Amino acid sequence: METSKYQINGNFDEMFGQDGVCRAHYNSFLSLVKKTSPKKMSQLQFSANKTQIAMGMTFNVYHDNQGTEKILHLDIVPRIIPNSEWQLLEAGLKQRIHALNLFLQDIYNERKILKDGIVPEDLILKSKDYLEPCIGLTPPKGIWCHITGTDLVRDKNGEYYILEDNLRCPSGVSYMLESREIIKRAYPELFNSMGVMPVSDYPAKLLKMLQFLSNKEKPVVGVLTPGIYNSAYFEHSYLALQMGVELVSGVDLVTKNSKVYMQTTKGLQQIDVLYRRIDDTFMDPLTFNPDSMLGVPGIFEAYKAGNIAFANAPGTGVADDKAVYAYVPRIIKYYLNEEPILNNVPTYLCREEEDRKYVLENIHNLVVKETNAAGGYGMLIGPKADEAEHEKFRNLIRNNPNNYIAQPTLSLSTVPTLTDEGLEGRHVDLRPYILYGEEIEVIPGALTRVALKKGSLVVNSSQGGGSKDTWVLYN
Repeated sequence: METSKYQINGNFDEMFGQDGVCRAHYNSFLSLVKKTSPKKMSQLQFSANKTQIAMGMTFNVYHDNQGTEKILHLDIVPRIIPNSEWQLLEAGLKQRIHALNLFLQDIYNERKILKDGIVPEDLILKSKDYLEPCIGLTPPKGIWCHITGTDLVRDKNGEYYILEDNLRCPSGVSYMLESREIIKRAYPELFNSMGVMPVSDYPAKLLKMLQFLSNKEKPVVGVLTPGIYNSAYFEHSYLALQMGVELVSGVDLVTKNSKVYMQTTKGLQQIDVLYRRIDDTFMDPLTFNPDSMLGVPGIFEAYKAGNIAFANAPGTGVADDKAVYAYVPRIIKYYLNEEPILNNVPTYLCREEEDRKYVLENIHNLVVKETNAAGGYGMLIGPKADEAEHEKFRNLIRNNPNNYIAQPTLSLSTVPTLTDEGLEGRHVDLRPYILYGEEIEVIPGALTRVALKKGSLVVNSSQGGGSKDTWVLYN
């Protein structure tokens, strides 16, 4: 397949330098591509699509009128990361998760960081994600954020930046695992010869981490799902199956004497650990949202009594608020007395007068984000928007400045992606997964999300994005 016409367009490309020369860690893949006809590449892509459908790798889109079930398009060109680069990411992510966990423990207990004025008190205490019932709590083993999916991007100079911390119910890990199996079949010999680090042991590591949260020798573990209509239900059922644990919803559980039980054909069985894929406030109608039909009455009392562990702990959402994100470098410095290994994207807080003035004057050059929105919604990409949209967001910011942040428009790195016109660069981000049990472990792979629309910077699946397999090399 021809690659000489591939265009870099001033971006940082993961495979080719600005001079068009292939980066060393992609050389083996380039050799294979050059020997593969366009027709064969298209066949490999078609086969990958069919396999995804056969595996049931679908997700639901609630904002789309064209049917809810979609596959997360898997492009057959992998993103390849050399080991030296990965070591930097691993160190930076471990540092960040460690600091965020200390932050969560502090703000729900002694609140030292708030008293010392490092993070504004009202930002935390008035946040809708700061859960009053969690005040004074310490979760099992002192761990709040057991599973994190941290989003990173690279700018035009190739420097990595943390874009977002996902500490609530980060999704996508099943796509990372299944995509690997599909892409391995496409390039079996290359995969082995290049020395790609495995990700297939993630379910075993996840189970070990969940079991660690209980003091019982053989704790009973389950995955708590909102049900089949949830956008990530495929993932919930997949992970339960891979770990060999029960997949349960609220109707399967009851509480008695501050303990949680599953209803089984043999009667009630106590459950000790739940991997929670249900929002905090829907967990327990007695403690949180009284209208919740998804939760289990009394389950939070069982948690407070120490009779069940949750991953992630309720209340973690306050730490991945987009306004709190701006303070994470200070949080790292405060708790660990270290400089951040990985930088944040420069962020303007509209709650601060000087920042707000700058954002209102320069909105056409900035990305504006609603602090509690996700999935690419509640967002303005200034350079791509018209004056009417700029003015709409100016008014939103003026009316509720606490609800918005703004960041410069990063170019985002590109990776060659198979299109009808051949290989073309498409913008990507990176979501590695971090487990926090006996120790903090970064899984040596990631979900690479790709903006399939030419020129688009929005990689979210709900907004038409796709994915790539991510190869982390041993050397």
